[in-house]
Parts: sequence; structure tokens; C-alpha cells
Amino acid sequence: MTNAMVPESAQLNMPICIDGRMLNDGGAGTGVGQYARTLIAALQTAGICPSVLKDGGPARHRPRIRKLLAAARPWSRVAFFSDQGFYVRDVFREAQVFFNMHKRPMPIALPGRPGIMHWSYPLPLQIRGWRNLYTVHDVMPLDPGIPSPVDGARLRTMLNALRDTGGEFVTVSDTARSQIISQMGWPMHMVATCHQAADISGARQGALPESLCEGDYLLYVGAVEARKNLLRLLEAYHASGSPTPLVISGPDGLDAAAVDARIRMTPGAIRLGLQPRDRVLQLIAGARALILVSLAEGFGLPVAEAMALGTPVISADVPALAEVGGGATLLVDPLNIAALRDGLIAIDSDPLLRDRLSRLGAKRAQHFALEPYAQRLLKLYGIA
Repeated sequence: MTNAMVPESAQLNMPICIDGRMLNDGGAGTGVGQYARTLIAALQTAGICPSVLKDGGPARHRPRIRKLLAAARPWSRVAFFSDQGFYVRDVFREAQVFFNMHKRPMPIALPGRPGIMHWSYPLPLQIRGWRNLYTVHDVMPLDPGIPSPVDGARLRTMLNALRDTGGEFVTVSDTARSQIISQMGWPMHMVATCHQAADISGARQGALPESLCEGDYLLYVGAVEARKNLLRLLEAYHASGSPTPLVISGPDGLDAAAVDARIRMTPGAIRLGLQPRDRVLQLIAGARALILVSLAEGFGLPVAEAMALGTPVISADVPALAEVGGGATLLVDPLNIAALRDGLIAIDSDPLLRDRLSRLGAKRAQHFALEPYAQRLLKLYGIA
């Protein structure tokens, strides 16, 4: 999409701003950070250069001082122009304290014309006079059956407070939209769906870690935690008798110690910690297959990334992963060890199956490219 394809009013009269809360994650590719980076990249393909709201790092206040400052600021904090957009010192951390005390989002005044503020996740902040659009990736913390480090009661209170102060909401899949509406008891029109993109630019070149050979390992990418179903995956992998290594790459999450213990007991399983973004893409591109058999997901970005990189995918037959896969992945029952085992055997031993999934995945991945995503965003913003 070129600038000429974007309405002139969109380019000149509708500033767009993205929060920079998770942009500086050291290139590790955390989910929200990658979402924000991809959001910016997609808009740039449409000839739009969004501003970024930054906090410039934490102020050197003790917790008690931060609490006193938040209590004394029921009015708007004022942002200043910066080289990339806007700047408010310590705004993201202070907003959390402000919300804890006042149970409403902290207002911010931005200089210049009003526009669209696209928050990369539900932050307790509101730009006065702007459209505030909050991305809700999922509401799994509201489900007591899904382990989560997020305080579900606080998240529910925050989402309702954002709604009550005029916030709008978008999510990344129809599955997540249905779950948000159901869990929050909101009407259907409160939440829009805008499938995110898989930006696969910048894969690392050269040797793979742990002496891995391209095309000769199975790969899981993501947090090491209970809802990712890794204990069943490891049991199924052991039962498969596969000689192909199973690589588990990602940061510690809930129950990581239990998963690590099982990895050490499973011949052929290899644990990698959190990897830089370019290494993650290299690992996905070089894998014989990507395995994502989570019990629940809001989107499942590694599935879209693998399809875009030509890597076949086994995924759990849960609504979000089936939606993203769009018929281009091998779906298995994540609770059935035998089904997981048979899926691993099939994709490991059948090159014709892998080739078919790779072709189907590449076609499906076109939906998640940056340019179609930019068009979805412009339609979401009402400027296309």
C-alpha cells in the first residue's frame, strides 16, 4: 500500500499514537512488545508514521513517594513532544498506582491535534480528547480454571473502568472476542476483531544453537507454563520414540520448574531460555515442525509466524489456534496423549504431510502479512 492509497485526511488530520510500554524489551520479542512493533511496521507500510508515547524510564522515587504523587494528581498529566512522539516521565508505573488508588484510568493531555491512541494492551491510562482504543489479547486471567500470574479481579475492574470512561476495545481473534464478551458480560458491539500480523523480517543467519541441524528438530516456542500443556507434550514425545530432538524455547512462566524437571527426564528434549527475536525466527524457520498444543490461546502468534516461514505446524484443536491455522495445520486433541503422540509421529516421519502443510500454511499466512493487516487497521480506525 502506498501513500496515495491512504485517504489524505488520514495522513494529515488523524494523528495515531502507540504506547511504548513494551517496545524496549531488549529485542526478546515478548508478546505485547512484538504486537506493538508489528503495529507500527504495518502502519508504516500504509504511509503512516505513528507517534510513540514513552515514559523515558522510571523516576527515582521511592514507592511511598510515587503513591503520594499519584494521590495528588487527579487531574491530567501533561505530555511533551519528543523525537518519536510524546514523553511523560514515569507515566506507565505511576498509572498503575493511580488506578489502585482512584479505580479509574489516569488522564493525560497531549499537545497538538487529537487523534487515535492505540494502546497495545489494557493500561490504566486515557488520552483526553482522543479516541482511546485498547487491545485486549485475551481474558484468560478471568477464568479460574486457567493458571495465570495476572490478577483477574483487578483486570476486570480495569476493563470496566476503561469502558466507563469511553474506551473502545479491539482484540486479535474472533475467539478472543467471544470470550471477552462472555466473561465481561458486554454487548457484542463493545469489542472489534482485528487479526494481528506476523512480521517475519530479520531472522538470524548462521549456526543454530545447541548444535541443532536445520530441518532436524521439532520446536515449541513460548512461555514455559502450565497452560502451554508442555508436560503432556513431553509425555507424548517420549511415547512417540522419535529420534528427532524436541526443542523447547522460551522464558520461565508458571510451573517452569516442573517442566524443566520433566525435560531432564526426557531423552531428546532440549530446553533453551528466552531468545532474541532474530534467533526465534531462525529457530522457527529451521524446524522440521512447530508444535503448539496449548490448552488456551488468544491468538497463537508462533503458528502464524511458522506458516509465513514455510514451517509445518501441529497445533491444539482449541478455537483460537484452529482459527489462526485456517485449515492449514495438523490439529490434535491437547488432552489426549495418544493423539499428541500420533500427531508427532505423523509430522516427524511423513515428508509428504509436511510439504502439504507447508504449502497450505504459506497460503494462509498471506492473511497475516503486514499490508493486509494495515488495511484492517485503517478500517478499524475508520479512515479507510
